[in-house]
Amino acid sequence: MQKIKEFMRLLKKTNVQYVDFRFTDFKGAWHHMSIPVSAVTEAILKEGIFFDGSSIAGWRAIHESDMILIPDLSHTVMDHFAAQITMVVICDVYDPLTRLPYERDPRSLAKRAESSLLASGIGDQAYFGAEPEFFIFDNVRFDTGTAGSFYEIDSDEFPQSSAKPLDQGNHGHRSLAKNAYFPVPPRDSLSDLRAEMASTMADFGLIMEKHHHEVAPSQHEIGVKYASLLEAADHLQIYKYVVHNVARSYGKTATFMPKPVLGDNGSGMHVHQSLWKGKKSLFSGKEYAGLSETALFYIGGILKHAKTLNAFTNPTTNSYKRLIPGFEAPVLLAYSERNRSAACRIPLSYGANSKRVEVRFPDPTANSYLAFSAMLMAGLDGIKNRLHPGEAVEHNLYEEKDIAKSLPTVCSSLREALQKLERNPSFLMTDGVFSEDLLKAYCALKWEEVYALEHTPHPVEFKLYYSF
Repeated sequence: MQKIKEFMRLLKKTNVQYVDFRFTDFKGAWHHMSIPVSAVTEAILKEGIFFDGSSIAGWRAIHESDMILIPDLSHTVMDHFAAQITMVVICDVYDPLTRLPYERDPRSLAKRAESSLLASGIGDQAYFGAEPEFFIFDNVRFDTGTAGSFYEIDSDEFPQSSAKPLDQGNHGHRSLAKNAYFPVPPRDSLSDLRAEMASTMADFGLIMEKHHHEVAPSQHEIGVKYASLLEAADHLQIYKYVVHNVARSYGKTATFMPKPVLGDNGSGMHVHQSLWKGKKSLFSGKEYAGLSETALFYIGGILKHAKTLNAFTNPTTNSYKRLIPGFEAPVLLAYSERNRSAACRIPLSYGANSKRVEVRFPDPTANSYLAFSAMLMAGLDGIKNRLHPGEAVEHNLYEEKDIAKSLPTVCSSLREALQKLERNPSFLMTDGVFSEDLLKAYCALKWEEVYALEHTPHPVEFKLYYSF
């Protein structure tokens, strides 16, 4: 009640006109309901807000549709895109009959993952730092129908834009494919837009570290400071919201699709991870690259369960157009210090408490709550069962292909990832973090995406086979 009273005072102090209650669905998308401040009462904040759970894909059936949003009043931000003064409150989803967290709610699951870490006695805090990449285009068109399918993207930064006759003249300063890493303006034409994204994220309460152009034309990255698992997942939802809306305000469109551009780099989301007990990192030690034995076992768990993790860390059919062996994608299940060709990397760092593991195969279509929790559970399983990852691989695995061929890889399709998840879910179910009900519902939802792709004729198939 004390938090509720403080929140009500905050609403008056900031002249808020609407409170926007938000939650995350299975696929990782934000949903919201706005209530005028005059209708926000202590009872609503305590008892929650009813909504129709049957309208959220993968959740409730129509005959059991009532669900409740319970506001987490420690996670509030002002919405800098709203025309009216609006405060965003991140919510958990509860079952109205049991008054317990809904087991399919991704955010509630992330809280269970943090509780599982505490219950294990291994540590008391897991820190995650995600590095999502994204593309910004000037125009996008697409459609799929009975008589045809197509997509078309356009960007002033594409190399082919140098051939366009433009009314205002063609400036010609553009990067070639795979040659756009860290250029200065005018080749980096969206530096100011990224800066506005970063400043807006800071207004939303995120701690910013950097922004820069990525390897592909039109590809970008903004760096946010690490946080606890739950906070890092919340921050990624804010990150995506800001990127989409700032791009739109500039008349552009942003996407977190892993592979929207043919013949150029895809977008990944490297995730830095470490476990702590009190004020000490459990990942610092005297083993390989200054890691502890605990950290190596954590890596062992990630590598052992990587193909199962793919169902959450790479949850779209498009994800596997990025994860192709032989290209610059971290598909090889190995670990190494500084080596970016390995699935797990130990970044160079200064100070014992800065030791961490960087898992490089995830991509930004992941539901942050599910993906972070799944990786934590895999790492904990590695620690509990002392799963040593073997020898580190110091070679450039992109060039030394004989060595690369001897190493296992991540999944090659969402179909394979879902099959692995269905066969090997036990480590995720420790302490009820991932329930059997949740896993079945999640897989059913994702199988629909697999079938949609596999049952749809593709333009490339017409090019290859039409005249046979």
